[in-house]
Amino acid sequence: MRFRKGGFSTYLTGTPWSESFMRQYAAALDGIKAQTVAIGTERTRPGTINALIASYYALVFPTLEPSTQKLRRPILERFRNDHGDLPVARLEAKHIAALMAAKAKAPTAANALHKQLHHLLEHAITINMITSNPAKLVKRFRIKGDGWHTWSEDEVAQYLQRHPVGTKAHLALILMLYTGQRRSDVIRMGWQHIRQTEKGPKIAVRQKKTDTPLLLPVAPELAEALATVPRYNLTFLLTSHGAPFGVGFGKWFRARCIEADVPQCSAHGLRKLAATRMAHAGCSDRQLMAVFGWVSHSEVSRYTQKANQALLAEQAFGTYGKQQLSSLTPRLDKTGAK
Repeated sequence: MRFRKGGFSTYLTGTPWSESFMRQYAAALDGIKAQTVAIGTERTRPGTINALIASYYALVFPTLEPSTQKLRRPILERFRNDHGDLPVARLEAKHIAALMAAKAKAPTAANALHKQLHHLLEHAITINMITSNPAKLVKRFRIKGDGWHTWSEDEVAQYLQRHPVGTKAHLALILMLYTGQRRSDVIRMGWQHIRQTEKGPKIAVRQKKTDTPLLLPVAPELAEALATVPRYNLTFLLTSHGAPFGVGFGKWFRARCIEADVPQCSAHGLRKLAATRMAHAGCSDRQLMAVFGWVSHSEVSRYTQKANQALLAEQAFGTYGKQQLSSLTPRLDKTGAK
């Protein structure tokens, strides 16, 4: 089926009203055209960076989220423009280290380049261009700071005061905060994912990024928000055009944050708050991994380091205080006897 609007044209595939079809439709409404053809493939010399990137576009890019494609393409194109004619087999760890050193004043950009080169060279191994990945031998820069801002409880309260129950903005926050899932997973959730169990309703999630299946309890706050959602919608959250959200969700949610006067907040920050809340409640690493779909303890600590520090410090001082009081009691008794 062909989609035309305002001079923009693309083709939609699949069954109308299916999840895949509606995601394409939502993207088309935002004027986003899928990149499915690796331009210039026939003009590349075998074994070069150009050839590798062309293959990556053709074989790997279609499997990525549009938002991920949007982030990776500029990095790939800059690297291709600078080094496209060079042979992949001659790329060594020292060359990658030099490329990163050149970006030392912008460590985030350097790390983004490293991450993309790692993905690219893994693909080079897959298609037999090289036998090992030199990017694995190069360390990324350590960046000071906490990354995405973690929402405070006051910021959540301020947002919900501006966006009360029954609004789309309210539902979006509650879905992210009370499932702890990424925005790419939240925008795909619908009534078809609700499961009725002996222990109450649960929501089935298969994470887009990791393909990890999860079954999560529906919290009372989430049940209250969902009670306002029609049961005939394909997804809980719909755009103003009545279609499921695509890559434009982050921008839309950011606008809702600005309306609530919390411009420093983001969708990803809610995932961090959900993890922080559970860490403060004393949840174990294994429990957090079961909720958020993490596969390593390092991922848990990356999200909950501050929360764990505060909790452990509180527990330590509690233990220390009891010991001090215990050692002080005999002296108090002796002093009192005098």
